[in-house]
Order: sequence, then C-alpha cells, then structure tokens
Amino acid sequence: MREELIITNWPDLFRCAATMASGKIKPSQLLRKLASYPRQNDLAVALREVGRVEWTLFIVEWILDTDMQRRAQIGLNKGGAHHALKNALRIGRQGDIRDRTTEGQHTGSPDSTCSPQSSSTGTPSISGHTVAERRNEGLDVAPELLAHISPLGWAHILLTGEYLWPKEATA
Repeated sequence: MREELIITNWPDLFRCAATMASGKIKPSQLLRKLASYPRQNDLAVALREVGRVEWTLFIVEWILDTDMQRRAQIGLNKGGAHHALKNALRIGRQGDIRDRTTEGQHTGSPDSTCSPQSSSTGTPSISGHTVAERRNEGLDVAPELLAHISPLGWAHILLTGEYLWPKEATA
C-alpha cells in the first residue's frame, strides 16, 4: 500500500466522497472523468489504493463472519435454482431460442408453453396456504423465516407434459 499517496491526496479524496454523498455527481461519472485524463493522475491512483484497503477489510470481515457467508450462499442457491429452472425449460424445447429480441432471448422464447415466471406463480400461494394452516393449528411461524421462502421450487412441475396412450385392441 502506498500510504503517502493517500495522505497527500486526502483533501481531494474527502471532497470526492462528500460530492458523491451529496448526490451532486454519480460515482460512475467521477470515475469516467478521472479515466478521461491523458495520463493517470494522483487522485485516481489514491482512489485505487483506498479501494485496495477497503477490499482487504472486506475480505477479513468475510472470513470472520460466517453469517454473512451463509446469507450469500442462500442468495447464490436461489439464483442457481432460477437458472436450473430456465435450463430445464430450455432443454424441454431442445435448446432452441426462437426469439430474435434481446429480451426474448434472455427470458425465453414467447412460443414456450411454460416460463420461469408462470411456473413459480403457484408456489407462493401454496406457501401462503401452508402458513395459514400452521397458524390456524396454533403453530408458530417466525416472520424472519418467511423472508427466506423462495418461489423457485419446481420439482412438482411436469416439464414435458403427460402423455396418455389409449390401448387399442389387437386383432
């Protein structure tokens, strides 16, 4: 770490932070302005050094805070479940993307019969009924646990449909 660079540029660093905190300039605008200079100036280098210090402090906090790691893992699991559902739906259509728009390619083809949004709409209402039943039976439902209910469970959805073949009498 180049401590002397941070100390030398401290008034400008403080001014930048105050300007961004007051909303007069967005952080992206400040970084764009600093990047537009023909050569790298001391303020940009000092900001990078402060960023390194902040990153180091975050890594130490991450290592020591197992609750933060657990919360991050829960978020990653929810995102993974969403992507798994999208992949399952896409594979059901043999991986074809028939929509040429960016939005259509991101969310899925409009000719699909099932989308991640439509397949997960029933789950929250099922969860709501389950919570109501528990409360009616006098069982406690902790509100802090309800925040972790994810509508991305899709094991109960038959992705390829159900095919019933009538048995024909053989002659």
